[in-house]
Amino acid sequence: MDDPAALEIWNHRLAEIAEEMGFQLERAALSPNIKERHDCSSALFSPDGRLAAQAADIPVHLGSMPLSVQAVIARFVGEEELSDGEVAIVNDPYAGGSHLPDVTLVAPVFEGGRRIGWVASRAHHADVGGATPGSMGVGTRALGDALPEAETMPPAMGPRYEEFAHVPAPLVYRPMTIDEEGQRIPPTRLTDALAERFAAGCRAPDERRGDLAAQRASIEIGRRGLARLVAEHGADRVLALEDALIDYAARLMRARIAAIPDGVYAFADSLDDDGAGTRDVALRATLSIEGEHATVDFSDSDDEVQGPLNAVGAVTLSAVLYAFRLLLPPDAPTNHGLLEPLTVIAPEGTIVNARPPRAVAAGNVETSQRIVDVVLGALSQALPELIPAASSGTMSNLLLGAPPGVHPEWAYYETIAGGAGGSPAGAGASAIQTHMTNTRSTPVEALEHALPLRVLRYAIRKSSGGGGVCPGGDGVVRELELLAKTEVTLIGERRRRPPYGLSGGGPGAVGAVTL
Repeated sequence: MDDPAALEIWNHRLAEIAEEMGFQLERAALSPNIKERHDCSSALFSPDGRLAAQAADIPVHLGSMPLSVQAVIARFVGEEELSDGEVAIVNDPYAGGSHLPDVTLVAPVFEGGRRIGWVASRAHHADVGGATPGSMGVGTRALGDALPEAETMPPAMGPRYEEFAHVPAPLVYRPMTIDEEGQRIPPTRLTDALAERFAAGCRAPDERRGDLAAQRASIEIGRRGLARLVAEHGADRVLALEDALIDYAARLMRARIAAIPDGVYAFADSLDDDGAGTRDVALRATLSIEGEHATVDFSDSDDEVQGPLNAVGAVTLSAVLYAFRLLLPPDAPTNHGLLEPLTVIAPEGTIVNARPPRAVAAGNVETSQRIVDVVLGALSQALPELIPAASSGTMSNLLLGAPPGVHPEWAYYETIAGGAGGSPAGAGASAIQTHMTNTRSTPVEALEHALPLRVLRYAIRKSSGGGGVCPGGDGVVRELELLAKTEVTLIGERRRRPPYGLSGGGPGAVGAVTL
């Protein structure tokens, strides 16, 4: 089909189903992370598991979700078929997932006994039974316990913070594995008994039950929406239009790549450390443009590490896809076709393609951001008039929860916003979630209502975006007072190595944590 108007209409009709899935999940969920921050994603897939349409949700979810769907297909298409109405659950990062808190439900859609597609819902659960509340780290300390001798650091956030310019000496993670990060679920048929076992193995099990039930409702919305479209237009037409949209997206990406000057462009950047004693973990991308095809090669990147900063291959693929998607108009369809002109080389055993049983919780949230930084850095050499400087480069993950033995159990997760990089088009936006996270910030009222804490300050961190004609956006200051004994995990980057500037612009400020 070559009718642009028809393709545009059908792209929106398919994406609308995914959007409705997300609205249902957001309305029905119990946890602030899903209900308020919308840390969830929804998508539709072709019968063979290719991404057909998605909602405008979380980039790190959506680029990797097709691999989770493929893992479900490999498990259940054949002898143990999922029947109409059944749902599979998976969160294994080594089976197309991103990290364990991102739980994915996948279900087939049938019409007259014929499988016509799949629908999938991924949501970040605030806890999945890991070693610490939030299930993204080990080695944290419960605030209220005796603190180690403090070391003085510069007051990075202005005069108000001078009295708080002391932080505990860094706690060093011991080597860890994915098994310590929480319950790891391979592609499995979801039953009520399994859902109950999953919830019972997590902190705040009632919240987990509610969020999982909301995901199941979201899946049903997607299944009904796709079935309704097929009933109205016929399965053959719907599938032909999906194929046409995928072909169209591939043509758009090929044309965009063809407009980039042929050549080889390289860029490198580093992660501060892995929390287990390894500093300056290097990511190196070599971008080769040849006609309508682009290859991104991470072969020179450092090896996988002992801490949780390892990224699985699905996360790396997500980050590369996201960086190239930025080159297209906002209304271009986002589906499997965008991947066809791209080759990603990420050797096993490197920081960008870890092997089990490496811990990977922070690879999804932090290393993914650095992958985007190095890919955009390479693209900036080919397209200096277009590509922005580095954004904040971290999701600044904050995880809170009740220490062991303290009741009631509770767990909370959020990412802290930062600044977007400046570009030839103008200054970057301030106080915004950037790149691989597309979540919202939790409203103060919702946070204080749901958790035993008080928000003392939430403000823009002035003059932190870096100098230049088109400076980067400023970050944020978020100051919390804990009203109950709390176990805290902080996972963040750009605390030692600042976000880079381009075209003569200065770097952004490094982040800081004070206690």
